[in-house]
Formats: sequence, C-alpha cells, structure tokens
Amino acid sequence: MAVSWPSGTYTLIKPQSGCPSNWQIGWRHQDNEDKNNQNSVSSPHHFEGSFGRNTKMYYCTKNTDSGSGSWPKGNYCILKYGSYCPSGFSTGSIHWDDEDSNNANDKSGVLPSGTYDRNTKINYCCRSDGSYSTAIRLPTSRAFYLLRFTSSCQNVIGMNVREEYVKTDDEDNNNANSVSGSHPLKSGTRNTQLHYCYYY
Repeated sequence: MAVSWPSGTYTLIKPQSGCPSNWQIGWRHQDNEDKNNQNSVSSPHHFEGSFGRNTKMYYCTKNTDSGSGSWPKGNYCILKYGSYCPSGFSTGSIHWDDEDSNNANDKSGVLPSGTYDRNTKINYCCRSDGSYSTAIRLPTSRAFYLLRFTSSCQNVIGMNVREEYVKTDDEDNNNANSVSGSHPLKSGTRNTQLHYCYYY
C-alpha cells in the first residue's frame, strides 16, 4: 500500500524532480554578501534554484490538513507552514542577515512561515524523539529533502540518502545572524551553512 504524506501543513525543500502533486510552489531569492563572496553548494546537488553570488531556493508547501497519520519519530527537521508544527515537532528559526547594500531580496508564491524583507527568517519544525538509524516510512515515489537536526541524516525505508549543503556568505558589517528554538544543524556564525538530506 502506498504511503501518503502525513497530515498537517508544512513545507519541504524543492528538488529538481519537482513537488508532490497539488502542493504549492514558491521561491526566495537572497541577496548575499557582495564583498569577497564565499557562497558554495554541494557538487553535484539536486536543489531546484540558482546558486552563484546570490541564492535562490524553491519550496514545496502542503497547505491543507489532508494526508494520513502523523510524522514518524526520528531525528530530522522540516520547514514550518502556518501557525503550528505537526504533532511531535518543536519549533525554531534561523535568521539570515542578507546583504545591506542595494539589497535585492525577492520572493514569489507560497513560502514556509517566516519573515521575508531585507533579511530572511525561516521557521522550522524539528524532532529528536527517535534514532536516525531506525528507518522511518515516508512516500518513496519521488525524491525529497529533509534537514539534519542533531544527528546524521535520518534513514528512510526504501530510499537512498546523501547529504547536501548550501552555504551563504551573509552580511559582513554588523552581522546580525541568529537562531532560536529547535532549528536545523547550522555551521558558521557570520555565514550560514545548512545540511540537507536528499532522498532518492
């Protein structure tokens, strides 16, 4: 029997292979540091978007409560959509201090909950109530991303996994990057590197 995505509203990173059917699509363009820019991305990677001196990420959002069951116990993060995380998750956020000079941040479509102005704040839902090594059951019909939380990438039944990253070079002057609550594994303080788990 095919597994469907758990009930509730939430957002996942969009892979090049696309979003689940009937989910909403959106993108966020972040204007990263102009001076001596050190942006980088996994090679190869499977993110839908553009990654040069600035960063454009695409998102898949499930904006209806439909679905079956709840998210399984494990160690991983998803992106928050709406006022609440699905059952079993704790909420948190990451704030990027984007380029101050001639800021060209932009957005379109449906995005995860957060604040999208001259800087970027994205809200997440994370859990660590199970071991990453205990494989969980999620839909396997197409590729998808989760985010690392406090362990290695969560194992998923019937899927291979590889870790991929996106590093953004954030504003150098008076950098105001910050995190709160339960947020995905992040490397760097004045710059931000997030660790994504690609399932295929």
